[in-house]
Amino acid sequence: MLAAADAADLDDGPRTKKSATERMCAVTRQVRPTDELIRFVVAPTGEVVADLKRKLPGRGLWVTGSRAMVEQAVRRRVFARGFKRDVKVAPTLAADIERLLVQSVCDALAIAAKARQVVSGFGKVGSALKAGEAVAMLHAADGAADGIRKLGALSRQIDGNATGSREFPVITVLNSEELDLALGRSNVIHAALLAGPAGRTFLSRCQILVRYRLADDGNGTAVIAGPPIKTPNDAADDSPADANAADEDAADEDAADEVCANAHNVERLGRLNG
Repeated sequence: MLAAADAADLDDGPRTKKSATERMCAVTRQVRPTDELIRFVVAPTGEVVADLKRKLPGRGLWVTGSRAMVEQAVRRRVFARGFKRDVKVAPTLAADIERLLVQSVCDALAIAAKARQVVSGFGKVGSALKAGEAVAMLHAADGAADGIRKLGALSRQIDGNATGSREFPVITVLNSEELDLALGRSNVIHAALLAGPAGRTFLSRCQILVRYRLADDGNGTAVIAGPPIKTPNDAADDSPADANAADEDAADEDAADEVCANAHNVERLGRLNG
């Protein structure tokens, strides 16, 4: 049986001298990099809240960053034991965190679209692929397989004609309604991500969401296939404002490194949102 958390597992607050790069998961008792964990704090109202940005004041308790593990923490009353006090824990905490992560992905996609680093529509995606401008493809999780298959074939054909092998990340973390809201358009099924810092931020947030979902018990399905995006010209093209934006999101990108490294074959697992 998994051991319960104790007060020694609590940190002393965000960004203190004792801040560590590793913490013990309060559920599994395994020490993991903080990038693979979610920090929780107790609000003044006594409610346990997820500190996804690791900036909220107060002592924090850490749980492996997966929906399945958060559900275990709620079910086993890990938070009350870990914080050594009566706390309020929403039974929907794990689902609430996933909604926050999805919203974060949507927000990043909207910013990328405003920065003109996203094109949408079957024709425009195909044109971006042919022009070598696309660095990743997005498909609605509930999109028809025919269009996805055709764009995939086009991508593979272009890769075969190019010097060397360049596999596009394929992202299906959002359904069509979420893509519509993020891009401010109707009936968005296909989109392409173009090079730039806003696009990289979107990709890194997708990878964090992938990690949260993929650690489930097998009912979850995958969203990203392909290697990390490499855009060697980004540094030359980025403006100072873009560089500042990229710096602000460095923590997001670091947190996604492991998922990016392991995402090459996840497409075979299916869709997360199906």
